[in-house]
Amino acid sequence: MAIRLGELLLREKRITPVQLQEALTRQRAHGGRLGSNLVHLGLVKDEEITAMLSRQYGVPAITLGQFTLDPAVVRLIPADKAAKYQAIPVSRSGTTLTLAMADPTNVFAMDDIKFMTGLSIEPAVASEAAVRDAIGRYYGQGPGVNGTARAPETLPVESDLRRAERGETVDRLDVIADVAEIDMAVFEASGDAPVVDVVNALMLSAVKRGASDIHVEPYEKDMRVRFRIDGVLHHVMSPPLKYRDSIASRIKIMARLDIAEKRLPQDGRIKARINDHGTMRELDLRVSCLPTIFGEKLVMRLLDREQLRLDMTQLGFDPPALARFETAIRRPWGMVLVTGPTGSGKTNTLYSAIARLNQPGVNILTAEDPVEFNLPGINQLQVRDNIGLTFAAALRSFLRQDPNVILVGEIRDAETAAIAVKAALTGHLVLSTLHTNDAPSTVNRLVNMGVEPFLVASSVSLVCAQRLLRRVCAHCREPHAAGLEALAEAGYDPGLVAVARPARGRGCDRCGGTGYRGRVGVFEVMEMTDAARQLVLDGAPASELRRQAIADGMITLRQSGLRKIADGTTTLEELVRETVS
Repeated sequence: MAIRLGELLLREKRITPVQLQEALTRQRAHGGRLGSNLVHLGLVKDEEITAMLSRQYGVPAITLGQFTLDPAVVRLIPADKAAKYQAIPVSRSGTTLTLAMADPTNVFAMDDIKFMTGLSIEPAVASEAAVRDAIGRYYGQGPGVNGTARAPETLPVESDLRRAERGETVDRLDVIADVAEIDMAVFEASGDAPVVDVVNALMLSAVKRGASDIHVEPYEKDMRVRFRIDGVLHHVMSPPLKYRDSIASRIKIMARLDIAEKRLPQDGRIKARINDHGTMRELDLRVSCLPTIFGEKLVMRLLDREQLRLDMTQLGFDPPALARFETAIRRPWGMVLVTGPTGSGKTNTLYSAIARLNQPGVNILTAEDPVEFNLPGINQLQVRDNIGLTFAAALRSFLRQDPNVILVGEIRDAETAAIAVKAALTGHLVLSTLHTNDAPSTVNRLVNMGVEPFLVASSVSLVCAQRLLRRVCAHCREPHAAGLEALAEAGYDPGLVAVARPARGRGCDRCGGTGYRGRVGVFEVMEMTDAARQLVLDGAPASELRRQAIADGMITLRQSGLRKIADGTTTLEELVRETVS
């Protein structure tokens, strides 16, 4: 992660903390960048600032005073634009224009100049004073030149957004704000350069609303931004189409992606640090960029450690199911599989399991794609298919690392399945995930992958299928008498219907009018009993295995959901949306 200029100077003992505070005080009083104020006070030399800025931003440095610029190249950008963006052309090579900038992270400036010139922009960093002097020297002393240009207006969302950006690097969101609702007024009042603030505000608003994903979607004549909250997408805003490329470029730079590559999908990651009412929070965002016919669609998944529940009793397990699950993960060997679609909470369940097992005497290794959360005391490996570090390769290496517990992010192919089964049969506890609709069909999936039925029957200890249902909002919940009849029709135990207390949410500000806030899991835990193993050996279909599991005491997804409707945790509409009978 890149470091602030002030921190770099302090680390290398170029200035003292007292001198840094003096420069910051002058900056607040007179404006400008920190480096310029340090030079003005005589605390550092201009060339030192340039070198430090190069390290801070990760772009080449240029000392403008040592160059004689080609007037024809300089004329590619008008004087008012050069003054506005504090940037000046240095050289041109084919279709690439090298641009000396005081702030090489100003995506809007680069996009504007790229559009204006039709050339690709290669940024280089120079000190603010050097850029200002060069603009005055090559453009003359006209109005709005040599530092007199009005700075672009900032968003009227929160002044702290701009304070956080000043002197901060683009791969890090270090924002102090409690952002209000974002709407079109942000753009209408934002002047010429809203991109940095809009992206920051979107991320902060997503955190405030408890969103798990941010979708930025371009279409032919407009754009759409949606948040996924409690598993459901909600429309948030429609930015003007002219900001499409600028917003995409800003997010891609923050995620360290190639902004020039717009034909291929890309994946990256942003680390964010947010001050939430005085408490600093670390936030990771996984970024996926997909080229569509109208531009790049970006999805940012928010990985908020504050939302990670490592207490298994809080996930939503029914007591009998939880007892079976905990018994399985306490065994010294065997395979425990968690199944369900994307976004059903499988990772949270697995992390909760290894957190329960995480003791000084236990060696836990995980192979994940990607590593979503860093857990102290656990050895986590990031799978990288492009260099041959697949799940199967990681598993083979794990077996030489004297493990007690192995977590495989996903069993995707026959090779990974075979090695996982081998590990489970040779004295290791293996935890992993599969994408199946229910617990019994997981066994058939492994057999279809090429694992022999006798190996499946011997290695698999337990299969847990799960879904996430939205919780009834605690602030606007009310009794729902009609829910009693619905419970009876859905197959809930007739003897328990009379004591059920179904509820629903009226809709309030806390839940955004939806009547739901938060999610709870429903689980289907199938233990591999002797009878179930015999069915696997006989090649029985999933339907027979399901009947046997129910006879052995398995609570199905539908039954687990009905119990949560009966105690007022969720509603029948949610259960029907996520499960089948």
